[in-house]
Amino acid sequence: MTRPPHRDPMRTALRHAGARCAALCLASTAATAAGLLLPAVLGHALDLLLAGAPATAWVARAAGLVLLLALLDGCASVLAGTVDARATAGLRKRVTGHVLALGPRAAARFGAGDLAARLVGNAAQAGTGPAALAALLAALAGPVGGVVALGLVDPWLAAVFLAGAPVLALLLRAFTRDTSACVAEYQRAQGRIATALAEAVDGHRTIVAAGLQAREAERVLRPLPGLARAGHRMWRVQGRAAAQAVTVGPLLQLAVVAMAGLLLARHRISVGEVLAASRYAVLATGVGVLVGQLAATARARSSASRLAEVLALPAPPHGTRPLPPGPGRLQLRAVTARRGGRTVLDGVDLDVPGGTALAVVGRSGTGKSLLAELAGRLADPDAGEVLLDGVPLPALRHDELRRAVTCAFARPALLGGTVADTIALGLTTPSPAEIRAAAAKAQADTYIRRLPAGFATRLTDAPRSGGESQRLGLARAFAHPGRLLILDDALSSLDTVTEHRVAAALLAPGPGPTRLIVAHRPSTAARADAVAWLDGGRVRAVGTHARLWRDPEYRAVFGARAAEGAAR
Repeated sequence: MTRPPHRDPMRTALRHAGARCAALCLASTAATAAGLLLPAVLGHALDLLLAGAPATAWVARAAGLVLLLALLDGCASVLAGTVDARATAGLRKRVTGHVLALGPRAAARFGAGDLAARLVGNAAQAGTGPAALAALLAALAGPVGGVVALGLVDPWLAAVFLAGAPVLALLLRAFTRDTSACVAEYQRAQGRIATALAEAVDGHRTIVAAGLQAREAERVLRPLPGLARAGHRMWRVQGRAAAQAVTVGPLLQLAVVAMAGLLLARHRISVGEVLAASRYAVLATGVGVLVGQLAATARARSSASRLAEVLALPAPPHGTRPLPPGPGRLQLRAVTARRGGRTVLDGVDLDVPGGTALAVVGRSGTGKSLLAELAGRLADPDAGEVLLDGVPLPALRHDELRRAVTCAFARPALLGGTVADTIALGLTTPSPAEIRAAAAKAQADTYIRRLPAGFATRLTDAPRSGGESQRLGLARAFAHPGRLLILDDALSSLDTVTEHRVAAALLAPGPGPTRLIVAHRPSTAARADAVAWLDGGRVRAVGTHARLWRDPEYRAVFGARAAEGAAR
């Protein structure tokens, strides 16, 4: 089935480098044409010299063609570089945008390391596709033009060459097939290594603390033998094709030259035409050039297919409805969500009145973070629906949804040039006063004042602990006005005093957004208006923390030590 145009990476690459690619095709074709003219001009000049006739003009024409070939080759090289750069940039922009639109689905499907390998290495390789295709067309034009030129010199010369051409065609076909298989295997092995490396980097502190560096290095490099086998196989395939070309090509050239000698002896062609025929035979058997261009094209197509796998993963669609006026009421109706073949949330019904604070608690693996993702539409349920002020989230416009919902996470991704930029990320017209107020609410202002340039400090020059990073993430969430604020374990790295102050500001009575807080500490749950207790993928109970605390199983959710501390 034909892939839709917007999902075809090669079409994306061609679109971003279209004009330059067309210029490259013209330059390459012109160079091929000049190369085809040169033997005829040289042959005619030789005939004139042998006949004692003036040949200066034809020698000058030959010199002009050589100079033109050099200029066209230089232009083609420059154009190929710019085509590669623009096509790669276009591919990376297209795939990166799609990955961001997919959200957590992309990493869950491919793994962070494999995604990085596709966006960096495979996009660069696929970006060479337009230039490789243009070069391949020029490389094909050489042999085709050589055969035509042989036919113009004498039809018997073309007939001799064409008698052996099927052998060359079979060799090229086998080479293309084997190269594509080798490249695909090589790139899959690269993706596996990249995935394992990303996992090891993410958990490096745990690895070092456990003394498992050697074992993790072995795990990361486990696909290396497969990578080496695929690489060696690629070299063997290319070497075998080159060897076969070296064997078949000269035989065809020798046959053409022998026929040319026979025709010369019969006075059907001149000495100059024999020279031209020998050069055209070399051009017609230009398998070495074709092998290189076919290999480059195969690598580009294999890389493009890996990008196409990412683009084929459908991004969540967004509707066209605006949000009606409302307090931010959040509803989950019969929501079921599966991950890895396991049902994590099973028929969850939950109603969070607008402006209230709901803490979500439960043992590890009960789906608290997944519920937060569904509430912010970072993921979609497999069944059921999530509504905000009566509107299903998929029906909302994308910009409307993102203005209404703000999230903070346990490990926030801090983006921006300066600390102020990080807090204001996503705001259309950030106000310095609002940024400072959000930082104070998140208890991040003391830390920021200690920085060399305060809020203007570059983020790379702002060393911070896990708790300080979390406070900056909270400040960013507080700076964004919206109807629904989702905190997924966003207070976990704060010390007790800071957590108390942030929670007091977050859960203060009065008008404000609806707050959905994934909580692991009983103190946070105690300050919320209500608690939703998840157990076994379902909402076991909803009520105040004080009422639920009477249940021993609820107390056990927080652990024995937390339970004893809260009881005292």
